[in-house]
Amino acid sequence: MASGPVGRITRGTTGTNRLRRIDRWIARHPVLRRAAADPLVVDLGYGASGVTALELEARLHAARTDVEVRGLEIDPERVRTARAQLERVRAGATAFRTDARVGFARGGFEVPSDRRPTIIRALNVLRQYDEADVPDAWARMTSRLATDGILVEGTCNEVGRVATWVEVGADAVPRTLTVSLRLADLERPSIAAERLPKALIHRNVPGEGVHDFLLALDREWERAAPVSAFGPVQRWRAALQAMTDAGWPLRQRGRWRLGEVTVPWERVAPR
Repeated sequence: MASGPVGRITRGTTGTNRLRRIDRWIARHPVLRRAAADPLVVDLGYGASGVTALELEARLHAARTDVEVRGLEIDPERVRTARAQLERVRAGATAFRTDARVGFARGGFEVPSDRRPTIIRALNVLRQYDEADVPDAWARMTSRLATDGILVEGTCNEVGRVATWVEVGADAVPRTLTVSLRLADLERPSIAAERLPKALIHRNVPGEGVHDFLLALDREWERAAPVSAFGPVQRWRAALQAMTDAGWPLRQRGRWRLGEVTVPWERVAPR
């Protein structure tokens, strides 16, 4: 058995509002909304600053006032830094609620906890691992989930305007891929290829499902260019509707306006 946290210290890059797109998606997820009292959400590998865990709690609080967020990091120094940040929150020296239900502890993929989390968020963590490491990491994290819990694993760019993530069930089986983009200055949706989750980032080549998906996104985005006179959101909706008409089983239509698109995992899974 491992004598310490499972995993290795990552670069720790983080930033205010970097994970806002993922946070808002989690806040609307049925798994969170139907969870039993006092749901626990884990921010695994939050990085050099605890701000992402604090922001996550603030955004989830609007949906569930009883939610608790626990940040986990392998590096003891990062845990100390985050706890010092939390002391400032408790003292009223920040914009966060002084009673924010947030805590920080040392841990890795084994997700040490006295309770089973409803959701584990692991963003920009596996990006620094090998593709071959992904199944074991998913299995370790999901083994700690509540029965109907989910793992949200993915990556985003430095300012959070390009993000992708996979929803993985408690059985370690991936369910969906979500791409979330800032539409205002978007040139082509396939920019998401640079930030695909580790399980897919090397699969954006001909013959692979994720390549077909991004190619279709680019093609319909280009074809919808005339609709841009009505704004980028209308252009995006037109592109996704065209994909749906062509047989792509896109999910969560209500979130298209946010620059999101969700597709079943089987359509993008490595071949």
